[in-house]
Amino acid sequence: MKSTTFRSAVGAVLTAALSAVVLPASAASAAEGPAAAGTVDTATAQSFGRLADAVLTQRTAALLATKQSVRRAAPLAEKNVRLSAGQTRTEDTALSALRTRKARLASLGEAYTSADTRVAVDRVRVEAGHATVQATETTTLAYKKIRGDEPATTGFQAHHRLSFAATADGKWQLTGLTSTDDGPVAVNEPATAPVAAARTTALPDATPAATSVPSRPQTKPAGSYDYAAMASYAEKYWQNYNPAYRKFNEAGGDCTNFVSQALKAGGWANKSGDAEDYRSWWYDTSYQSTSWVGANEWSWFTLDSKRATNLANVYYMGVGDVMQMDFDKDGSKDHTMVVTYRSSSGVPYLTYHSVNTYRKSVASIIASYPTSAYYAYRT
Repeated sequence: MKSTTFRSAVGAVLTAALSAVVLPASAASAAEGPAAAGTVDTATAQSFGRLADAVLTQRTAALLATKQSVRRAAPLAEKNVRLSAGQTRTEDTALSALRTRKARLASLGEAYTSADTRVAVDRVRVEAGHATVQATETTTLAYKKIRGDEPATTGFQAHHRLSFAATADGKWQLTGLTSTDDGPVAVNEPATAPVAAARTTALPDATPAATSVPSRPQTKPAGSYDYAAMASYAEKYWQNYNPAYRKFNEAGGDCTNFVSQALKAGGWANKSGDAEDYRSWWYDTSYQSTSWVGANEWSWFTLDSKRATNLANVYYMGVGDVMQMDFDKDGSKDHTMVVTYRSSSGVPYLTYHSVNTYRKSVASIIASYPTSAYYAYRT
């Protein structure tokens, strides 16, 4: 049996990242009891990062197909930083949910053999006995060759906010860990149950797609666009954004903007018109149509202009096709992704922004959101 590997490179990443950490002016001279003084020194900031790495590494390990020894006692309880009792319970619940997700993935024919999680501390802020740490996680997982046609890896880059509270003895406890990204959760992040909302209607109305594996895979016919160019563009810029385009991460999410860029790279032409009219689709140096950046508006434009048609099943998607999600089934699209790889046995793999993700299988997405609505578009 081939051995399973799991590597964490937090040490090297922290060394480079701490140059960007914001500490109080007195942090450099802080000695005993830095928490009580409202400051942290570099060593404590490094401990924050190691604890973040330990927690996220443990979450990733819960998804691996082969039993994996999980770093627990020492990494999660350093000399000056540890998990609070409440956060320990939260992580136990998270690991249980991820093991359930692993089982769901296995039932869909997917598993991971190894992983590499790296954490970089971007920023530390300390105020009145509380520390807030902004950290970036980069994780790569290797697909197990179950069918033999899976891509080698999937990967994502996620951003987290960690909350620490000072204790009376001058130490710190991790009290909270939340994602700051929009879009579907990373595969190693437990999903919270969506809250159902009143259903809204909008025309042209997309048709939800089935998510069960069909008995016969459907091959995508040749079209008028360069689908390979769409995939190549998305896989080039999934992590390092194209500087020729504006980002919309802080304005509702960058997912549809990213997919629009990929479609344009594959031959979609601008369609002029009022920026607020969904029947137009364009981007220029100063502005863009709402259909370029909005998930619902993109769907309306696409169906109205007949640039794409709905597919009956998400497994019918091929390279260059698009999938959207409605997390809470309220009729409003929440996220947009593009297929950049399709295995010979018919499994589409999607690449997208927010969380920035490379070649995530449709099975993995469905396993994380089994009750959501899915829309598949043939471009």
